[in-house]
Amino acid sequence: MGEVLKREFIIKGLHCANCAAKMENSIQNIEGVRKASIDFVGKRLVLEYGSPMDEERVINETIKTMNNIEQGVEIAEKKSGTKEIEDEKSKAKMELWKLAGALSIFAVAQIIKTPANMRLALFAAAYVLAGGKVVYKAFRNLFKGNVFDENFLMTIATIGAFAIGEYPEAAAVMIFYNIGEIFQDLAVDRSRRSIKALMNIRPDYANLVLDNTVQEVSPEDVKIGDIILVKPGERIPLDGTVIKGETSVDTSALTGESAPRSIKAGDEVLSGFIVKNKMITLRVDKEYSQSTVAKILDLVENAALKKAPTENFITKFAKVYTPLVVLTALGITLIPSMIYGFDTFPQWLYRALIFLVVSCPCALVVSIPLSFFGGIGGASKRGILVKGGNYLEALNNIHTVVFDKTGTLTEGVFKVNEIVNEEAYLTDAVLEYAATAESFSDHPIALSIKEAYGKNIDLTRVLHHEDIAGQGIKVKTDLGNILVGNDKLMEEEGITYKKIEASETLVHVAIEGNYAGYILISDKPKADAEKTVKSLRKAGVKKVAMLTGDNKATALNVKQALGLDEAYYELLPNDKVEILEKIKNEKSEKGNVVFVGDGINDAPVLTMADIGIAMGGLGSDAAIEASDIVLMTDEPSKLIEAIEIAGFTRKIVWQNIIFALGVKLVVLIMGALGLATMWEAVFADVGVALIAVLNAMRVIKG
Repeated sequence: MGEVLKREFIIKGLHCANCAAKMENSIQNIEGVRKASIDFVGKRLVLEYGSPMDEERVINETIKTMNNIEQGVEIAEKKSGTKEIEDEKSKAKMELWKLAGALSIFAVAQIIKTPANMRLALFAAAYVLAGGKVVYKAFRNLFKGNVFDENFLMTIATIGAFAIGEYPEAAAVMIFYNIGEIFQDLAVDRSRRSIKALMNIRPDYANLVLDNTVQEVSPEDVKIGDIILVKPGERIPLDGTVIKGETSVDTSALTGESAPRSIKAGDEVLSGFIVKNKMITLRVDKEYSQSTVAKILDLVENAALKKAPTENFITKFAKVYTPLVVLTALGITLIPSMIYGFDTFPQWLYRALIFLVVSCPCALVVSIPLSFFGGIGGASKRGILVKGGNYLEALNNIHTVVFDKTGTLTEGVFKVNEIVNEEAYLTDAVLEYAATAESFSDHPIALSIKEAYGKNIDLTRVLHHEDIAGQGIKVKTDLGNILVGNDKLMEEEGITYKKIEASETLVHVAIEGNYAGYILISDKPKADAEKTVKSLRKAGVKKVAMLTGDNKATALNVKQALGLDEAYYELLPNDKVEILEKIKNEKSEKGNVVFVGDGINDAPVLTMADIGIAMGGLGSDAAIEASDIVLMTDEPSKLIEAIEIAGFTRKIVWQNIIFALGVKLVVLIMGALGLATMWEAVFADVGVALIAVLNAMRVIKG
């Protein structure tokens, strides 16, 4: 497909969610645009296009397209912000003053007895003041082919009411429609602020140490290797290693954990942690753009652009629903008038006008994206980063969960339990060979062997190092050629070895082609692993399985301890992909297959799963990149929390769908039967939208 260029903009002056959906579809059709995503709640537009030469034309056509759908909409680079906010506030104040004037005139016309002509003039003045902008947009859009939008519906309905002498209702509908829109905007803005507050982890500054002085600088200006100070109460601005000091840190903004964590010199810390009681000095390990905070903010901000199937369905539904209601309204006006005589025309027109007021689908088009946005924001506060509403919704329909073993279901903290040597070798020599071979490895098993050896290893002794995936390590040293690994490695290299059935991890050691002995290393299940498996079954998951490169006895031991359905063992990374594909193909019922892993060799499996979940923070960039959901802590039980958040979000979404469509359907039927007035119709439009938005905000509060 070639290179894809991407630019991000903030959107000013966009108040109509239905219009945002139309804009997104129209921009997608501009020549040269690969993808367009509009986040109505976050007021953002992300444009992807193929060539730098197309850029100016694509942006100009995008602006024109957006203005055709809703006049006054502008886009600006994401960096700019304060002026746009001020402009929005001044426009909002102007609208409030106009609305207050319209309400005052309306009240005078209703309360004070005036001649008929004067009364009509007052209602007309209130109508123009409150709805002049709506009427202007309606006629402007009409000439541009945008017939079925809310401005057109409200204009036709209210002008029709004037035509049949229902002056108070015509003015009142426009006034209360605008009041509803203002409250709806306020509710959406409040929810936007709530989510931003949940993710208020962006550092404002860093205390950079330069020539024995401390300068307050932007985190973006700090480089790898620089030294920074973090004082009590301050947020750690960049990922780094503590070189001086000892303190406790509040990690709740990133991990959702309430208990403080103790840190000391030598410990690695993540940006976003808050230092509690004592100052520490850090050496910076990552630039700001690659730091944990930057990655989290990027994940959460972009999550709203990946829409859930329900969101996409509602957008498509709105396209069909509104024209259908308009055609029905036309039928209600004309057909009965032809049957009962045209002297009944005003009566049927009034009923049709009620239909038009009710038909706007804003309640659904606003509240549903807002629900998913809130669910994603609430999850991030609890240390669960969901990359899109589509993945959050997919968590509601899980058939199988497949876990990696080491570091996911088990602690990944290995300990050497026993060293068994052959007669020709001492146990100390077996351990020395193994530690020397593992000297360059950071694998948990390698770390346990080096810890048991307990001495500094001279790295210059290793002349050649080869890591053999799924088998072990082959090295050339001044001691000789050393092999350290599993049964497969011994067989591959033609070593005669002892076949042991052990419930612990077994590591064979060979030197110069001779078997020297083996090391038994233990790992234990995490404290919440068994509870997680039980909770998954309660949540309706049909199968829970485990994939591991470890030996059969160890795998079956973990399977029995945790009550898993299946355990696949002695797997290479490519074997894991094949097994997962087999699991996906063999499931008899509908439902998603979830894979949960933490290592770099899990990236291919994370990509293949319907939902890939990377666990244990932002340790492995490859795993994070390949995953759909990131659990910031090492607790498998976070998966249960994610499923609960997804369930609550779905509950709110369906409450809004049933409530909005239910109320609209009742009022539509009442209107057709002559039992409803425009007052009920206004409630069925803006009132329902406001209630649906307020209900959606419950997701944010959790």
